[in-house]
Amino acid sequence: MLKSFGRLVLCLLACLAAVPSIAQRLPEGVSAVRSVEGIDEYRLANDLQILLVPDDSKPTTTVNLTVHVGSRMENYGETGMAHLLEHMLFKGSPTHPSPWAEFEQRGLAANGSTAQDRTNYHARFSANPDNLKWYVDWLADALVHSNVSRKDLDTEMTVVRNEMESGENRPDSVLLQKLLSVMYDWHNYGKEPIGARSDVENVDIPRLQAFYRLYYQPDNATLIVSGSFDPVMALREIAGSFGKIPKPARKLPNQYTLDPVQDGERSVTVRRVGGAPLLYAGYHVPAGPDPDFAAVEVLAIVLGDTPSGRLHKRLTEQGLASGTFAFGFAQAEPGVFIAGAQLAPTQDVDKARAALLSVVESVGREPVTAEELARAKSKYAKSWEQQFTNPETVGIALSESIAEGDWRLFFLQRDRVRDIALADVQRVAERYLLQTNRTLATYLPAETIVRAPAPHRVDLAATMKDLKPQAAAAAVEAFDASPANIDARTQRFEVGGLKAAVLPKGTRGGAVHATLTLRFGDEKSLFGWNDVPDAVASMLDKGTTTMTREQIQDRLDQLRTELGVSSGPGRVTVSLTTRREFLPAAIALAADLLRHPTFPEPALAELKREAITEVEQQRKEPGALAHNTLDRWSNPYPRGDVRYVTTFDEMVADVQALTVAQLRDFHAKFYGARQGEFAAVGDFDPAAVRSALQSAFGDWSAGAPYTRVPHPLVALKPERVVLETPDKQNATVLVRESLPISDRDPDYPALMMANHLLGGSGSSRLWKRVREGEGLSYDVRTGIGWNNFESNSTWQASAIYAPQVRARVEAAMREEVARALKEGFTAQELAEGQRGLLSFRRLSRAQDASLAGALANNLYLGRTFEFSARIDAALAALTVDQVNAALRRYIKPEGFVTAFAGDFKAPPASAPAKP
Repeated sequence: MLKSFGRLVLCLLACLAAVPSIAQRLPEGVSAVRSVEGIDEYRLANDLQILLVPDDSKPTTTVNLTVHVGSRMENYGETGMAHLLEHMLFKGSPTHPSPWAEFEQRGLAANGSTAQDRTNYHARFSANPDNLKWYVDWLADALVHSNVSRKDLDTEMTVVRNEMESGENRPDSVLLQKLLSVMYDWHNYGKEPIGARSDVENVDIPRLQAFYRLYYQPDNATLIVSGSFDPVMALREIAGSFGKIPKPARKLPNQYTLDPVQDGERSVTVRRVGGAPLLYAGYHVPAGPDPDFAAVEVLAIVLGDTPSGRLHKRLTEQGLASGTFAFGFAQAEPGVFIAGAQLAPTQDVDKARAALLSVVESVGREPVTAEELARAKSKYAKSWEQQFTNPETVGIALSESIAEGDWRLFFLQRDRVRDIALADVQRVAERYLLQTNRTLATYLPAETIVRAPAPHRVDLAATMKDLKPQAAAAAVEAFDASPANIDARTQRFEVGGLKAAVLPKGTRGGAVHATLTLRFGDEKSLFGWNDVPDAVASMLDKGTTTMTREQIQDRLDQLRTELGVSSGPGRVTVSLTTRREFLPAAIALAADLLRHPTFPEPALAELKREAITEVEQQRKEPGALAHNTLDRWSNPYPRGDVRYVTTFDEMVADVQALTVAQLRDFHAKFYGARQGEFAAVGDFDPAAVRSALQSAFGDWSAGAPYTRVPHPLVALKPERVVLETPDKQNATVLVRESLPISDRDPDYPALMMANHLLGGSGSSRLWKRVREGEGLSYDVRTGIGWNNFESNSTWQASAIYAPQVRARVEAAMREEVARALKEGFTAQELAEGQRGLLSFRRLSRAQDASLAGALANNLYLGRTFEFSARIDAALAALTVDQVNAALRRYIKPEGFVTAFAGDFKAPPASAPAKP
């Protein structure tokens, strides 16, 4: 209740000042609420909350519906129900019986996700008013009219169970689930959203429908539209679709369960076949909206960052662990802070555990320093900016704040971290990072007990008064991502041996993406180096002659830059994500890493431990084992050739053999800017970029001459292989065939389309049969690895599934391929496939990072986007006869190589019933 009339007047004036400027043009039934830093909030009469985040810098639109329900709202016997409903909405309604097919036809990249406090339904697509209207209409229909039928549940429940089995294969996922279940006595945060297997398998359909009708209502949802769109039109469409839904009369249940203060150490041990030792230490911490959670964000960086974090310095660098980390769960109610360590198989678990707990719980004795706080703030600010400046991620980021209780927490938390003092960070560490608040060890009696503060809820109305919004980002140009416009806007030039293609364009926050590839060596000169080239690339950011590893990371944070390094036979690629004012300096930093690495011995030892740990984790995983087996099948090349595929044992041997001398020798012999490509897309000054490239690489003519290593067609001998992976509840099947075709072949568009219709989309034959029809797999697909030069491309089909239904999965895949070859695709399938595939191609050209990579690749291939335009035109002009002929010309089941990997010797379990 307001205390005075004067306060009421001030409040009204403030609200009027905060409403969006388009309030005068609002459709009937829409009310303006507030505007914060360029994000406009509205409400419908039925209480649907609407957030609009207009940004024309990329020709894409992202729509996200956040339903305020997650696993926290589930009752006894209902675990997994929120996640199961996420799947069920995609099974359709009377108006939209096949949502996935409609998504594909319209080129919508759509999906959903479920967490403890919310469920998301989101789609990304090329900016198009018709697609926006259609997807908003579908969301409104799905919100209240989805079938949620027994027939659909019978097939989708087994898909969800397969997703559950996939998670059961991962030691980190299983360990996290067990950790949370031990940490919480009563609160539902102790239960993973995937749910209990028995609840998912035995879910009661009337109960599921009641859960749906209770929570899936407009007054319990937030619709977020971000990217390129007309706000007035969007509000009109939202009002026309969601506005027809009446406000429900029911009252949502009050969630009041909180756990008591933990009063002693707890522990859990999981033992399974495969993987490597892993440690988690969990601590109860305040809820995300609590002011003290800003300190939790800081402590996660101070303790868990690589390479500056305390855990990295005292465990990883000292050889006690192969990797360390720390993170906090920002949730609506009191959550969790987790610190952890990944170990190599040979490392001492007891020593690592003791060191982990000592570092985390010694913050009281070793206070956080001003330097650590400044570094943490800089890293947090960089991460926050990268979410906020991307119109395709800001909506999802806002949904997490919505799940905590108020979308404006997205900005308030930024300001809290920015303004937090050392004393507050220290106070929070000393109150929560306690032995008695830890889940890892058993209870022991003690002379005195220090308890963490009791959990409490946050008064959001009071806490939001502290938010002081900053100015909204300036509007930017609307960019046309057509091939013709891309080519017209692209500037090309050369700097020494580098070919450059740069496309300056407006972006939110001055964001820019760049990629640089250096090429070197040939088939003979690269022979015998084994893992050395990859290790050189991985070590580039571990120190130079002018900067230490930590200084490099600090410099990247100062420049608000993300830098990634990848390598392949005869190349190294550096990717940059930064802002306009920092791009020249980021190029200079990348040059320092490429030209002057020192390859410090401790960092190499750390890299070797990490690599061996990864091999040990993969060697008994069904997917990794199947891929390695097929990669090696019929491989004619000798060990040492860059095209040779190593066994897991050989991978370990190659890593163990690495030396600093080898790395330095390889770098000195091969690295240089004699040949390469650079591309940048975003907000930058082309002249400044050209000058930066000249300064960085213009005089670097070193390096071995480059000749591409050929990859001629190697015929695969047909085979069917069964690989046993004990104690793995999820199995994998891979099917491959070598194809005598490249992307230069006239059949390229037709075969691309044939693959799309067979298994390359959510409306494909395999998807409809294996996932939608029989519910056998969470993920089934086909794809083609296209060769740009030789007529040697690879077709692959894959699926994951429960081991006991292997025969049904194999039969379904085999039958659908045979049916496609015999009967061919229909004209309707082709028309829908053309619409979907062309939309996805347009969408890919609207991603600045992908566009930068494509520009660089075109420089290497001697192409422009005119090639893409020709392929688009060919796809649009395809006939059914052309597509069916291409499928029959290249896909030959008698030539398939197939690998099944899983625990097929496990005791038989009852298979899912056929629908």
